[in-house]
Amino acid sequence: MANVVPLIQRTSRRGNKDWSGKLVIASLAGAFGSSFLYGYNLSVVNAPTVYIKRFYNESWERRYGHIINGGTLTLLWSITVSIFSIGGLVGAIITTPIVKFLGRKHTLLINNVFAVVAALLMALCQLAGSFEMLLLGRIVMGIHAGVSLSALPIYLSEISPKEIRGSLGQVTAIFICIGVFTAQLLGLPEIFGNEFRWPCLFGVIVVPSLIQVVILPFLPESPHYLLLEKKDTSGAEKAFQAFLGKDDVSRELEESKAQENVKLVSVLQLLRNRSVRWQIITVIITMACYQLCGLNAIWYYTNSIFSEAGISHKLIPYVTLSTSTVEILSAVSSGLAVERLGRRPLLIGGFGLMVLFFAILTVSLTLQNHAYWLPYLSIFCILAIIASFCIGPGGIPFVLTGEFFQPSQKPAAFLIAGTVNWLSNFSVGLLFPFIQAGLQTFCFLVFAVVCLAGATYLFFVLPETKNKTINEISQAFAKRNKVTLEGREMSQISSETKSSEEQEHNFSSTLENDVAFRGTPYTLAECL
Repeated sequence: MANVVPLIQRTSRRGNKDWSGKLVIASLAGAFGSSFLYGYNLSVVNAPTVYIKRFYNESWERRYGHIINGGTLTLLWSITVSIFSIGGLVGAIITTPIVKFLGRKHTLLINNVFAVVAALLMALCQLAGSFEMLLLGRIVMGIHAGVSLSALPIYLSEISPKEIRGSLGQVTAIFICIGVFTAQLLGLPEIFGNEFRWPCLFGVIVVPSLIQVVILPFLPESPHYLLLEKKDTSGAEKAFQAFLGKDDVSRELEESKAQENVKLVSVLQLLRNRSVRWQIITVIITMACYQLCGLNAIWYYTNSIFSEAGISHKLIPYVTLSTSTVEILSAVSSGLAVERLGRRPLLIGGFGLMVLFFAILTVSLTLQNHAYWLPYLSIFCILAIIASFCIGPGGIPFVLTGEFFQPSQKPAAFLIAGTVNWLSNFSVGLLFPFIQAGLQTFCFLVFAVVCLAGATYLFFVLPETKNKTINEISQAFAKRNKVTLEGREMSQISSETKSSEEQEHNFSSTLENDVAFRGTPYTLAECL
């Protein structure tokens, strides 16, 4: 959390806005019980992979009298890892009606039930001798991730000033990085990463959940929800005052009221709307590249590369911590730069750098036995790829999805983005072990092609959205959509006032993290 506070404070000074204590607490407590847990569960299966597979074999042998064959064990492990994404898709789908009925804050609170149930199932699976409990726990934890990474951005975007929307969106990404680092740290052999204590890695999940349950009840509900859903003007005014740290919130109330009569469009209606066709295509391509760009493969292959570099197997878990350290530093840097440099250069530049370092990594891995220094070049490439991902592709796609669409179109747009993202996540998690086995070191060229295709598309299609209103962004797409701005407005399901366009900035991150930060976590020891 110490990494996030300076980001918040610096952003506050740059925007000449004083953050209230409740806004800071809401950001930290919300992220700690939501995105932190997501990052933790991405990486938590890495350290105990060998012991979990051994547990699978032992359970199978007790039941059927023989161990699992290699192919079946690989498939079972792939399902264990990737099934988390199926739960995430379910969670993302059910979020919209839940946040509408219960509110943003109470959705986050009740969602902790999923985390506690999942923690108990996974922590007690070895004691019960049932690997099915671990599988079920992964699904339930995925549901928690899908809900929390949808409800949290809604909550944060609706309680924060528009000047810091881009940087605040990075808080979620930063806490995911911190969660990954924590899982790697607790997975060290001296702590929980050993044969006897690996179930404790899953039991730890209840701690952030309980902290969030203790803190959130003392914070106000989203003022947008109170005003538009509960018709509680007085409560909304008090919530705005508490979060924004000022007495005069009449402007914020007027902007929220402007959306009161907005009629939401369905997914089918959005897909049929010619005026947002290229925005939808851009979201789909960006989200697919986000998951298929190969960062999963980096985590999968790290141990093997470190081993080839001559690092002792006992030291590899400690060296691996450097990867998540790079992630955290890069995510913080992106949070500080996104409002200065803009979305377009960071996103395109991030994918472009990944292409370069994937190509170098492929060469160094293929020839690493020909020169003593090549394995060290591979290590550098791994860290560079992670940093390149985090400075742009790791967080900005979510912000773009929130900035492309009118409030009436956002739920449908984020459902499309979330579906693409979670399904891509699942596909990579399930298929990558087989891709790696077939292509060996050349598997990274596949990801280089994906990154190159994404960077090329964005270079020619993506406009800069920094400090732009929704109408300005729509005008930038109008030529490709073959409509004029006026024609676009005529084709909308409902007209939206100028004040609601200004309010759009407050909702740029709404539902933005329906998706995963990185993808499916493969064990770092898989290639040994």
